[in-house]
Amino acid sequence: PRELHPRFLQNPETGILRCNYDMTSFSVPERKRPGPNRRGVEISLVTEKALLPVLELKQFPNAVVDVFVEIVQANAGTRCAGISAAALALAHAGIPMKDLVSAVSVGKVSGKVLIDLDKEEEDVDDATDIPIAMTGRKQEITLLQLDGNLAKKDLMEAIKLAKQGCEKINKIQQKALKDAYKSVKNE
Repeated sequence: PRELHPRFLQNPETGILRCNYDMTSFSVPERKRPGPNRRGVEISLVTEKALLPVLELKQFPNAVVDVFVEIVQANAGTRCAGISAAALALAHAGIPMKDLVSAVSVGKVSGKVLIDLDKEEEDVDDATDIPIAMTGRKQEITLLQLDGNLAKKDLMEAIKLAKQGCEKINKIQQKALKDAYKSVKNE
């Protein structure tokens, strides 16, 4: 955390989380125009909303915690990868958190509910993309976006699949944190 400038943006009761999502120009096969765009601004806000429920920022009044998500290679699911990586980075940096957030993309493609859609699957005409982020212990949903049409039964199946995926990602996040501190402890 650092002091937030300009000062009129400061909150005397709690710290502020600011997220910045960006994709490098070489991250996709067709060169992406560098700099901010509407999609990046939206995903930045979505990332903030997904992470805020688990952060304990009250002990940092008038401060800001900046999170920068830079995507260097993209094949769909970048917002989910960014949210999971940002949660891990915040925990590793020692920012107080109630829990880790894990995110995964699920969707319905050609009548089947799938997890971790790739670009090819996302681009199918009738495909539905559902990024979901959840807390690790209580599995509370902190993000659920829906792009496309989906029956309630399929949505419930997608959420069930996302819970399983987020559990696996959460275990990987926890292992990465423990391994990082093991190496520090051994030095």
